[in-house]
Amino acid sequence: MAHENRICHRAKSTLLSIRLWIGNRLFGTVGPHGVRISRHRLIKGPCESGEVAALKYVAEHTSIPVPKVLKVHNFRDALYIELEYIEGDDLNTAWRCYLSPEQKQQILAELGGYMSQLRSLEPPQTGLVASASLESCIDYRVGQQTFGPFDGHADFHSFLRGYLPVEDCTDVFGQKVTDCHVRSYRSCFAHADLCPRNIIVKDGKVAAIIDWACGGWYPEYWEYTKAHYGQCNMPDWYEGLASVIGRYDDELHAERLLWKLCDEPATPMIIARDH
Repeated sequence: MAHENRICHRAKSTLLSIRLWIGNRLFGTVGPHGVRISRHRLIKGPCESGEVAALKYVAEHTSIPVPKVLKVHNFRDALYIELEYIEGDDLNTAWRCYLSPEQKQQILAELGGYMSQLRSLEPPQTGLVASASLESCIDYRVGQQTFGPFDGHADFHSFLRGYLPVEDCTDVFGQKVTDCHVRSYRSCFAHADLCPRNIIVKDGKVAAIIDWACGGWYPEYWEYTKAHYGQCNMPDWYEGLASVIGRYDDELHAERLLWKLCDEPATPMIIARDH
């Protein structure tokens, strides 16, 4: 039986390799990790299991348009997701090139409704920071490694400070970081990479929100601050973002300090004390 399973797995891997090769030749790549394999399908990978969980969770609990998960493949010791391919342009291109002011406002209004649904979902635990599968998260704001899950925001904030004790926080990062890291927040489900390249539009409307790799439960401000990480030159997009998510200016100020001063938050910091 084990021998037959190995043969079956090898055959499936070979078939998937062929599909990816043909798809790449005929249709090309989609983003940094995807290959379109037909008019209506693409395969993305390698991925974390949390991305599959996020796509399924959002599809089940909201009306947010997301690509349908068609199949999950174990390939080359990694996870690959076969997804519905959504026709349209990414918002980054559409916003800069051809959307009218009225269409931009309509898209922002649509996104506001979708984010309201997402942020209204009840977390399974107060203060939770975790992926949609309630396991470790991935977020390029903190590096390439997975992290968490955390049972409370205090532990998550400690992680973001490189485990620097909160009593040392003001001296190292400034009062704004301390103020935000001792504040109470709701846990909200976040896309956690809500940038124009991850929003597909067609005929002046939102066709899909894609790339849920970072999706999960975070403090309520995370969606807003993460949307400014790696900020692109689209001032009117960021002006409209507050109407989509709500403003978290103190938290954005604090996060920008951390982006500058603690870009690898998993690395513990040693603070010299005077005695």
